[in-house]
Amino acid sequence: MANAPVGVPVRDPEYEPESRPGSWGVMNDKVIITCALTGVLANRDQCPWVPYTPGEIAAEAQRAYEAGAAVVHIHARTDQGRPTYEPDRYARIRAEIEKRCPVILNFSTGGSGPMESRVAHIAQVKPAMAALNMGSMNYAKYSAKRKEFLFDFVFENTFRDIGFLLKVMKEANVKPELECFDVGHTNSIWPLLDKGLLQRPLQFSFILGVLGGIRASAENLALQAREAPPDSTWEVIGISREQWRMVGAALVLGGNVRVGLEDNFYLDSQGAQMARSNGELVAKAVRMARDIGREPASVEEARRLLTLGAP
Repeated sequence: MANAPVGVPVRDPEYEPESRPGSWGVMNDKVIITCALTGVLANRDQCPWVPYTPGEIAAEAQRAYEAGAAVVHIHARTDQGRPTYEPDRYARIRAEIEKRCPVILNFSTGGSGPMESRVAHIAQVKPAMAALNMGSMNYAKYSAKRKEFLFDFVFENTFRDIGFLLKVMKEANVKPELECFDVGHTNSIWPLLDKGLLQRPLQFSFILGVLGGIRASAENLALQAREAPPDSTWEVIGISREQWRMVGAALVLGGNVRVGLEDNFYLDSQGAQMARSNGELVAKAVRMARDIGREPASVEEARRLLTLGAP
């Protein structure tokens, strides 16, 4: 490097290894992109392209996969759009997706109702992964224009309930995805590891931007990443207009990302250009990753990075 012409950049493998060490371990140049297809609250009055039926959800899964997603996160809906935990409904969704593409399936257990009903589809349908919420919180949405809360409730997830969900997942050989809305949720892993309900390496989802949870900022995302055990994988979930800023932060920090109509309808941070499919949101995340030198992980690469077994 000493003899290089002035002003000519030289790549020296000794100082620029393929995997660059960062503050939280080695940055992986492969980024796992997850797409949350439909959610539990989003509806067609808000966005006409939110899928409801198994066929519609599967078609959106295929669009997301073809755009670069390796994982799809799914809440089942009735044909009328209401949330449902019916195992038969999840089985139909799985069958329809598997006809179309090999994307990794991640089913939700979030919401309200008896624990048994919230996890029966995990035990019976056995997706590769299942998401569960790692703590209780105030969960609200406030309108500054109207000076009132649009909704306001306590989202209850006790250690007893979390332990029950994890026990079912462990018996079904389904990897938990730990959804953390705040730092206290991230630090709730330790008694669960001690009891053998969790096994490392862990997979975290850091949700930023929900009122009642941690504020959406790059600094707070970095804090959450530092709190996770160093052998963990993690992704960011930025809510609504915060999504693209959080995607950018996660990509730079070496994390993975989630996009999709569950979390955000828009291709821009101003809310001017609505996406017409989940695939359009994934395609933007892929472009952002490639702009900083990272590539979307294939399904096979994502399985290895997430320490999942064979499908």
